[in-house]
Amino acid sequence: MADAFSSSSENVIQRQVDVQETRRTPLEELDEFYQIQKTCEFVCQNHFSKVALQFPDELLHDSTAIAAEIERITQAKVFILGDTSYGSCCVDEVAAEHVGADCIVHYGRACLSPSKRLPLMYVFEKASIDLDKCKSAFGELYPDTQARILILYDVRYTHAIENLVGQLCEDYPNVVSSQLVVEGEQCYSHGQSKKEDDEEQPRIHFGRQLSLKSGLSVEDYNMFYIGQDGPTLRNFMMTWNRCSFSSFDPVTSTGRMESVSVTRALMKRFYAIERAKDANVVGILVGTLGVADYLVIIQQLKETIRNAGKKSYVFAMGKLNVPKLANFLEIDIFVLISCPENSLLDSSEFYRPVVTPFEMEVACNRSREWSSEYITDFRHLLPGGQNYVPPPEGQEDGDDTDVSLITGALRSNKLDRNHEFSHSSSLVLRNQTLTVANTNSAASFLATRSWRGLEQKLGETPVEKAVEGRRGIAIAYEEEGG
Repeated sequence: MADAFSSSSENVIQRQVDVQETRRTPLEELDEFYQIQKTCEFVCQNHFSKVALQFPDELLHDSTAIAAEIERITQAKVFILGDTSYGSCCVDEVAAEHVGADCIVHYGRACLSPSKRLPLMYVFEKASIDLDKCKSAFGELYPDTQARILILYDVRYTHAIENLVGQLCEDYPNVVSSQLVVEGEQCYSHGQSKKEDDEEQPRIHFGRQLSLKSGLSVEDYNMFYIGQDGPTLRNFMMTWNRCSFSSFDPVTSTGRMESVSVTRALMKRFYAIERAKDANVVGILVGTLGVADYLVIIQQLKETIRNAGKKSYVFAMGKLNVPKLANFLEIDIFVLISCPENSLLDSSEFYRPVVTPFEMEVACNRSREWSSEYITDFRHLLPGGQNYVPPPEGQEDGDDTDVSLITGALRSNKLDRNHEFSHSSSLVLRNQTLTVANTNSAASFLATRSWRGLEQKLGETPVEKAVEGRRGIAIAYEEEGG
């Protein structure tokens, strides 16, 4: 424990800060945990001269030793990427391009979203798991040995899945496991437990191939997830919300039936859709620069929002937080473009709701209806995707109205062409209960603000030399007396 003091003159603030000591992996174990030899083969076979190693915060303590060993073996120039602009589960291709890297080696937990700019290799952290306790928990959760069970898992436990499935299949003939299949991935190939005479239908979801028996769908299986509660599990449960889920936490070595009400979560998302329907100005948040086709979905959303009679603005601000988004009060709702695991953002603390591209599509595309189906991967919404729904013909000229479930007022989805470039800041009132969409730009909202931010005042401010500032904190500067 360490004491943190705010001032040298007096202890205005005193608090306890937890400092966790991280144990570095011994040099003789680095190759086993981080696949250094295989990484060097990947670099040498492709003649890469500049290599970017992307680490999450929890693995940075081993980064320098890994980089030095790879440089020694391959003679390539190695760069370490940390503190990624967005989620560490996504490949940070932009940061790698800044250093002119020829390829990226991504370490730790990954969302497995496809990337297209640079050659990529995944190295998953080999997290420890007690297979005997996992098998025991599996037996308690599923006493029926004939049950159809699909095993999903966090990528950090990939190394143990083949052994586990082999043991389970001795008693559970209908158990199948997902297999990691990532576009452009060059890493270990993990086998799948199956009978050679079974006819299977391979399906790929979230970088995982699901080999199901002929005539069966995902909804015909129970889901058993290996890993801790987090965005990966929530993403699976929202996508396959008709399936029964259970999980095994390798950290605590306990299994449980997932009792989280998916129906309640879906109703919260439906409320967000209603907020999106009521919104007039939409902010499109760029939450990734590495997932393939993110520019395509941004353009599609801009057109969909415009056809619904709303204004849209694009924001790129890195990792999101409440103060950042609070700077844009003119925005009624935000839509986040991100990987499937990071798109389900809990926006309860934000001043404005944050929805997913699928939810914005439901709100603005009259051809897409709300159902129990939920889509977290925005690539499925694009033309050619498995869940693409084209807008209805003549949507731009339509004048359909509906009732807001939040305000009780009627809404019009018609885009008023006469006011599309208007700078007026007033609403057009049709009657007491029906108003047309407010198509005013954010610039008109800014004009009504009493404070508009810092002004440059070029040539008006005299040039002065730098002077020493105050020391301490705002309530107790050191030079101020008692």
